[in-house]
Amino acid sequence: MAPRRIVSLVPSATEIAFALGLGEQIVGVTFECDEPVHARHGRQIVVGGLDTHGLTPDAIDALVRSRLEAGEQLYDLSLDALRRCEPDLILTQDLCRVCALPSGDVDAAVAHLGCTAHVVTLDPHDLDGVLDSIVAVGRAAGAQQRAEDLVASLRKRLDRVAALVEGRPRPRVFVLEWTDPPFAAGHWVPELVRAAGGEAVLAHAGGRSAPTTWDAVAAAEPEVILVAPCGFDLNGASEQALAVADHLPIGVPVWALDANGVVVRPGPRLVDGVETIAGILHPGAAWPSDPDLTAARRL
Repeated sequence: MAPRRIVSLVPSATEIAFALGLGEQIVGVTFECDEPVHARHGRQIVVGGLDTHGLTPDAIDALVRSRLEAGEQLYDLSLDALRRCEPDLILTQDLCRVCALPSGDVDAAVAHLGCTAHVVTLDPHDLDGVLDSIVAVGRAAGAQQRAEDLVASLRKRLDRVAALVEGRPRPRVFVLEWTDPPFAAGHWVPELVRAAGGEAVLAHAGGRSAPTTWDAVAAAEPEVILVAPCGFDLNGASEQALAVADHLPIGVPVWALDANGVVVRPGPRLVDGVETIAGILHPGAAWPSDPDLTAARRL
């Protein structure tokens, strides 16, 4: 029997579920679930977290590090809210302790409540893994055909970009995933650049983002810099890009990206990210012919 009550404990899973037409079945979400914009409306907020509004990137980094070193939680799972949801399917993750509640905490909560919900843990490290996670959600929620159809449409869009950038020069691209201290992007992000017709430098494909230095960025000789700080939208990314502009190589084009929308959350909109980056790297040659200016802004 298909689940009737779904709790999503990670924003990317919420996006996937809505993309599969499961919105009416979602009864619980996190405080960060903002896609679609009404994702939190009328639903239990099951997971809360740190309030970082107004903090600078270095202050956020220091706060996260201090809590992790002290063994403290970054996210709070409300047992009362989870109990009220009475879920029969819970979507969670085990990819990044900084980005969302660890799956071990979910297992402990389910055991404590005596909850019989099926728990699906999503752990993609590359683009294929992200697409597979869409199918995993669909299978668990009784919407496997819809999930397979969605993935097929996303792969067609990727194939379209690949055909349009084939044989073209591949600009060297540095993706800045955090600004202070600077971090180079990992996991699926270098793959997005590759799919868009670029070559990611200082990248950690399939692995975690890693700290770097401004000297290393300059030495990598990027031809394009994409600023996509984890947890920030386009306006936030633009502000951070301006804040570190003096550290970036002179004369290199710098673009801010809606990181939450098209870069760091492992969901269907990553393909929007590929198309947007392709428009930046190959204007007039790739789809779309120009970058999506709702997702990207040149400094």
